[in-house]
Amino acid sequence: MNKALAALIHQQVKVYRGDATYLLQILRHIQFFCSHIPEQAIQLLSFELKISIPKIRALIEFYHFLHYQPRGDYDIYISDSIIDHMSGKNEITSYLCEKLKVKLNQPRADGRVTVANTSCTGMSDQGPAVLVNGLALTRLSRKKVGQMVAKIEGKIAVEAWPKSWFNVADNIQSKGVLLNSEIKPGEAIKKALAADPHDSLTEIDKSGLRGCGGAGFKTAEKWKSCLLSDDNRRYVVCNADEGEPGTFKDRVLLNSYAEQLIEGMTLCAYIIGAQKGIIYLRYEYQHLHKKLQETLQTRRAANLLGTHILNTELSFDIEIFMGAGSYVCGEESALLESLEGRRAIPRIRPPYPVTHGYLGKPTVINNVETFCYAALIIEKGADNFAQQGLAGFSGCKILSISGDVEKAGIYEIPLGMPVKNVLNLCGAQSVQAVQVGGPSGALIIPAEFSRVISFDSLNTGGSFMVFNHSRDILENALNFTHFFMQESCGFCTPCRVGTKLICDLADKVATGQGARLDLDSIKQLNHVMNEMSHCGLGQRAAHPLLETLEKFPEYFVKRMTDVEYQPSFDVEKSIQRAIDIVTIESN
Repeated sequence: MNKALAALIHQQVKVYRGDATYLLQILRHIQFFCSHIPEQAIQLLSFELKISIPKIRALIEFYHFLHYQPRGDYDIYISDSIIDHMSGKNEITSYLCEKLKVKLNQPRADGRVTVANTSCTGMSDQGPAVLVNGLALTRLSRKKVGQMVAKIEGKIAVEAWPKSWFNVADNIQSKGVLLNSEIKPGEAIKKALAADPHDSLTEIDKSGLRGCGGAGFKTAEKWKSCLLSDDNRRYVVCNADEGEPGTFKDRVLLNSYAEQLIEGMTLCAYIIGAQKGIIYLRYEYQHLHKKLQETLQTRRAANLLGTHILNTELSFDIEIFMGAGSYVCGEESALLESLEGRRAIPRIRPPYPVTHGYLGKPTVINNVETFCYAALIIEKGADNFAQQGLAGFSGCKILSISGDVEKAGIYEIPLGMPVKNVLNLCGAQSVQAVQVGGPSGALIIPAEFSRVISFDSLNTGGSFMVFNHSRDILENALNFTHFFMQESCGFCTPCRVGTKLICDLADKVATGQGARLDLDSIKQLNHVMNEMSHCGLGQRAAHPLLETLEKFPEYFVKRMTDVEYQPSFDVEKSIQRAIDIVTIESN
C-alpha cells in the first residue's frame, strides 16, 4: 500500500478516535488527498474502523463528490443551476472544455483535470460559478477561463493561484434588524446567563421566531420539546447545508455573521442543557471552513466556547462536519444520518429529532439564519424583532435574490412584504415570473405579486429567482426536473423511478416530440409519487412542470408537434407499465 495514503488514514482514524460515525469525514480527506477513493483505502478503513466494505462503498456511491476513479490535480465542477444558465454557463462550459481539450464529466486522458456539472453551488448572485478543488471562483468569463487554463497546463497548484480569484462577495443589498446589528461577542450569552434559561426561552417565544429554513416551525416550541425530553444528553446542530437552488443567504451569514451564529447555538445549548454542537457545512462552502474554524478558536480563547463559559457552569463546544454533496441532507433527519456516517436517507418520523436525534439523543436542529436571529432576540429583546414585521406578521426574513434584477444579492425584509415591493427593491423590470422557495417552492405570476412573503402565505427558505419576458419558463421547469432526478437519494421506488420517467417525458416535450398523453402521464406519476414517496423530494419532483403547465401552457404548446397526436400502443403501454411498476413496488 502507498505509505503516504496509509499514514493519512492512520492519522485520520486517530484524529476521530476510531469513531465510525466520522467515516464520511475521513473519506472526504482521502478524496482531497488522492483525487479519488482508492481500493486500498477502502480495505484499510474497513479494517481500522470495523466497518464492512459494502457500507463504505455505499457512502462513496451516494455522495456526489466522492469517486472511485481519479479526478486529477484539478477537479472542476460547474454550477448547473438555471440562474447560472442565464449567466452564460453553457457557453463558458463549452469554452473551458475546448481550451482544456477535455470532455464534460470525463477525466482528461493525461489524468490532470476533470470538468463536470454539479447542482447549485450557492453563488447564484455571481455566476457563472465553478469549484476548483473545492474552492469557489465566481463570475467566470472567457478571459478568466484562459487564465485558469494557463495555470492548469503550467501545473501550477491551486494554492498558488491569485487569491483574488477566490474572493466571494457578500452582495448585501438591503440590511434589516440582523444585518444592521452590531452585536458584541458574548453580550447575548452574558444576558442569558444572568437569568434563568426559561426566561430566555420565553423571550424567544414572545418574539414569534420561526425556523427560517423553510418549514417555519416555532423555534421556542422546538427548543422546549427538546428541553422536556427525558434524556439529559442533548445536542445542538446547525443545518448549514443550504442546497436549494437560488439560495445563498447562509453563505453570507457564515462568512460575515459567524459570531451571531455561534452565539445563537450557545444560547440554545444553555436553554436546553446541551454540551456539544455541530455545524453541518455543505461541501460547496469548503472555502468558508478555515474562517469558521478560526472564529471558533477565537471564541474559545475568549472563554465564550468550551468549558465553564464566562466562568459559569455552562460548558459547550462546537465542531464542523463537512458534507460531501447531497441535496437531501437539507432535510433534518437525512442530515442526522449523514452526521452518523451513513447515506443521507430521510428517517421515518415520528420520532422527531427533538427526542431522538443525533446518536438517538434529543437534538435541536435549526438553520444558520434562525440561530443568528435567536442571538439578536436575546441581546436586543423580543419586541425589537417582532415589531419589524408588516401587516400583523412578526420579524424579518433574509432573501437570496437572483436572476433578471439590477442588484442581485442579499435582502433582509420585514415579513409581510408583498412580492411587488421586493421586486421594486431589487430593480426587477418586465417580470414574467418569480420562483419563490427554489424548485420545491412556488411559481408566481404578475397577478399574484400582491401576495406577501411570510410563513403562512408565501413561504421560502430564502430563494427568490426572477425571470423577465425574455426567458422561456419551460426551460426553468426542465432544469428543476433534472435537478430532482439527480438529487433523488434512490431509497424508494416512486422517487427513484418516477423522477427518471418524468425527466424522460419532459425532455420528450422539450425536443418537440411530446403529445398531450405525455402531460397526462406526468400528472399520473405525480399522483403516485405524491402519495407514496418516502420524503418531500419525490412529492415535489413533478411540481415545477405541472405548475408551469398550469400558468404558462403556451410554452408547452410551442414545443408540441401535434397536441391532438395519439401515440402508438407500444409507447402508451410502456409508460403505463412504468407507472404500474412504481405503484406496485410502493405498495
